[in-house]
Amino acid sequence: MSERRRVSVVLVAYNRRDLLTEALDALAAQSRPVDEVVVLDNCSEDDSATVAADHPVGARVITLDRNTGGAGGFAAGIAAALDVPADRAPDWVWLMDDDTIPTEDALAELLRAADSYEGPVALLGSRVVWHDGRDHPMNTPRKRPRVSGELMDVADRAGARPVRSSSFVSMLVNAKAVRYHGLPIADYFIWNDDFEYSCRLLRRGTGLYVPGSVVEHRTKTFGATDTDPGPRFYYEVRNKIWMFTRSAALSGPERVLYTGAALRRWVRTFARSENRGVLASAALRGLRDGVLGAPRPTTAVLSGLPVSAAVARVEGRRS
Repeated sequence: MSERRRVSVVLVAYNRRDLLTEALDALAAQSRPVDEVVVLDNCSEDDSATVAADHPVGARVITLDRNTGGAGGFAAGIAAALDVPADRAPDWVWLMDDDTIPTEDALAELLRAADSYEGPVALLGSRVVWHDGRDHPMNTPRKRPRVSGELMDVADRAGARPVRSSSFVSMLVNAKAVRYHGLPIADYFIWNDDFEYSCRLLRRGTGLYVPGSVVEHRTKTFGATDTDPGPRFYYEVRNKIWMFTRSAALSGPERVLYTGAALRRWVRTFARSENRGVLASAALRGLRDGVLGAPRPTTAVLSGLPVSAAVARVEGRRS
């Protein structure tokens, strides 16, 4: 069944031409070939767009004239992948950054699990490792709580585990789920965009972690996002507040649970930091904008870009 389904890759690129080349090489070498590769170049200052256009994988390259962050890049790329004639429309959209290097069978294993699972699946995520093979703490999926033994057995037979959230570092999303729930919230810019989006898709949908599908996340250092993030801590605080107070991704009890977890994480971040003044300033600004503001519609954030019409059409067709 998986061989008859169309899979479009959405790869967001920004100023990492060498890693982008490796990612495209890995996509070209998939044992189950992808049907299309959409490279969303987020206004790179290097020649990432040229590298992607010249690569033999035959990517469709979309270059933005301003950096929209990972959140905007994935929203724009997903819209572009879906906004095609019906005979080219994908059944699945495979999301990744330019520092994501999938192993040869990464896609095949995701699709095998989707086909083996006894029921509809909204998204599937790969096992994400660092270059030395250790599981990457930046991309750890959250287990689905209170799953019955019967459903655990169903997932186990598919070689998977039920999850409540997943990462944009190799997330295979059912196109039907996108058309129902819409796009990622572009105004998040960076951080927590995949947390909000996957939780939104999985509040009542099924998500699977597939350890047989392996990708490398080639970050410079090994660690989670709470390792002294500096000024970017602003996005962590603001976006978590937006998610906990303005998103439909979580139930009431989950909001309480995840708020407590976030507060504990922030305490650890401050405790480990050597730049607590920078973190405090970023946190206060994030608190202010998270409480007093709200994310703008994705159509407004991506207005005026080459993908704006596609974004409007995808968001307008939510069923």
